[in-house]
Amino acid sequence: MNRKIVLASRSPRRIQLLRQIGLEVEVRPSDVEEVMDPKLTAPENARELSLKKARAVAGGSDDAVVIGADTIVVVDDVVLGKPADPEDAVRMLSMLSGRTHTVCTGYALVDRPSGREEAGVEQTSVTFRSIPREEIDAYVGTGGPLDKAGAYGIQDDYGAVFVSRIEGCYYTVVGLPLSRVHAALKRFTQR
Repeated sequence: MNRKIVLASRSPRRIQLLRQIGLEVEVRPSDVEEVMDPKLTAPENARELSLKKARAVAGGSDDAVVIGADTIVVVDDVVLGKPADPEDAVRMLSMLSGRTHTVCTGYALVDRPSGREEAGVEQTSVTFRSIPREEIDAYVGTGGPLDKAGAYGIQDDYGAVFVSRIEGCYYTVVGLPLSRVHAALKRFTQR
């Protein structure tokens, strides 16, 4: 890619995914609050939040493609964001135990100086096996779930063992639908 790429996130998972496909990225987290608009669906919220994040960071960029992303977990129309504390993480994991939920990851690219924008969302269904309470407590005790939507990371050593099945893009669950982002980046960087 012949353009400067800026990631509007401090997520180590997103940074790693972009580096995995050979990109050097500058990390500039946005200060956008992750507030859900009750008039929008979860996928619409994920898309809009990712666009707000990318726009916020792009405003301070002269020449770059800025990538924003947001991940939302939904089970029975209940949105699970990042847990507020360990007890909230236990509550979320207990809700997900033995059930299927949807992970919606929005992504957005904003180009500077042109102002061109592209945004989308990818959804993946994830099924958890039934998880005994002692496993939930052990996982929450690692601190790993506290910075992740839905209180788990599919890529984590321990969070991964809860997942019995996924339908859709694995990388969407990690936090960035790589195939879609890569295709969009190619369109943005070809002048």
